[in-house]
Amino acid sequence: MNPAMTLAAGEASEHRPLIISLFAVFVLATLVITVWAGRQTKDAADFYAGGRQFTGFQNGLAVSGDYMSAASFLGIAGAIALFGYDGFLYSIGFLVAWLVALLLVAEPLRNSGRYTMGDVLAYRMRQRPVRTAAGTSTIVVSIFYLLAQMAGAGVLVSLLLGITSDAGKVGIVALVGVLMIVYVTIGGMKGTTWVQMVKAVLLIAGALLITFLVLLKFDFNVSDLLGSAADNSGKHSAFLEPGLKYGIDSTTKLDFLSLGIALVLGTAGLPHILIRFYTVPTAKAARKSVNWAIGIIGVFYLMTIALGFGAAALIKPDEIIASNKAGNTAAPLLALHLGGVDSTWGAILLASISAVAFATILAVVAGLTLASSSSFAHDIYANVIKKGQATEKQEVRAARYATVLIGIVSIGLGALARDLNVAGLVALAFAVAASANLPTILYSLFWKRFTTQGALWSIYGGLVTAVGLVLFSPVVSGKPTSMFPDVDFHWFPLENPGLISIPVGFLLGWLGTVLSKEEPNTAKYAELEVRSLTGTGAH
Repeated sequence: MNPAMTLAAGEASEHRPLIISLFAVFVLATLVITVWAGRQTKDAADFYAGGRQFTGFQNGLAVSGDYMSAASFLGIAGAIALFGYDGFLYSIGFLVAWLVALLLVAEPLRNSGRYTMGDVLAYRMRQRPVRTAAGTSTIVVSIFYLLAQMAGAGVLVSLLLGITSDAGKVGIVALVGVLMIVYVTIGGMKGTTWVQMVKAVLLIAGALLITFLVLLKFDFNVSDLLGSAADNSGKHSAFLEPGLKYGIDSTTKLDFLSLGIALVLGTAGLPHILIRFYTVPTAKAARKSVNWAIGIIGVFYLMTIALGFGAAALIKPDEIIASNKAGNTAAPLLALHLGGVDSTWGAILLASISAVAFATILAVVAGLTLASSSSFAHDIYANVIKKGQATEKQEVRAARYATVLIGIVSIGLGALARDLNVAGLVALAFAVAASANLPTILYSLFWKRFTTQGALWSIYGGLVTAVGLVLFSPVVSGKPTSMFPDVDFHWFPLENPGLISIPVGFLLGWLGTVLSKEEPNTAKYAELEVRSLTGTGAH
């Protein structure tokens, strides 16, 4: 067992009762919220959209809770701790992406849909093929994103409880899967939203505490902090300059470009973020919630500087890598070092930060599962299989069955993705969302001539290109950090497919429309335009 693991596990075994009780308290508290919300879930609007009763601030808090995932907390801290400046680029990308969501998507989407992305896309198209495509795409993006959260959960709990066996780690992934199934099937959107709000407050509080302690250690001198980080990393001034990860050769530079495009354009196509806009009563509240979210998320990403560089300054890079190859344990290890490696205070900090990270994972996982199961029930089951004849009760029951199925699939895949960097995995989900969902959403809202064929080509084309390139990229095979490190069938050099797959998604949407013999439904488009801009007739 490696030294960093031994250190944290030694701490953990000494204070294991404390750690387990902190976890248990959080899980019990969220289950109580879920059951309470479940009792208030009467119909489909409650299950899918929380009865549209949340205020702009509440939804902004929940959106932040949904967005600041294990990738933000664990992955970015790890990427900064290992690669310095190049790791911080994730923070920038995740934050800037909100402007695209705010300016282009939030308000029109709230006005023109009911429960899912498929509502907007199918509004002026042939219902069944478009809803099938939208449902498929939502489920694929959500499963990519779920992978990242599951990987994060496995890493975290095994660090805390000193579980090093593969079977133990798979067991933890399964536990997270079971918990998320319970949250969504019982609590629906109401339960999930409250869990996300609680988690956002906890995460900000945890990050604030660690930031304060890091700055305190360096007498609130950021320059000292960055200097110590550069020296301790062994890379010296190169650690604070661009290029450690993405400036090695032309391939890594292209990879950086690909990552940047995927992050900035991905948010506006993420299904679990898009359905959050339906939980507020008006478009004004949707806009307000995005403003709140930008503020909360912006503050959080500023704190990732202290988390990442603090870890780089106080912990040797070998120790971080020994604990987790991709650096996902940098934040919990930093908490341990700040509190004192052999002290009770260190153990309490480690347990608290890990419990917050675990809370983060559970809340995001619940949001993702809700997005994919509601898309299956509302788009595929109610409108395609039942041809619009399903009752609300049948629809909600189908969503609950879908939740169980998606939970099982993500447990299986999460067990395979244990050693990948969580921020990198999330970036893949962003690339798939930006390739398949974003072109279709933008064309539907803003292009009068757009047709069903264009929508189908765009969704399936973007989806197949993005997923196909990922399968044959170094993420899956050919590198020590790949999903299957012992085999090599990769021929696509970049780790993120966005650079190729996003333009392909936009191009195919245009090409499918231009080559289509179908007459665009201009009357329906005029109706959608008025509705998306003014909210007239919105549910």
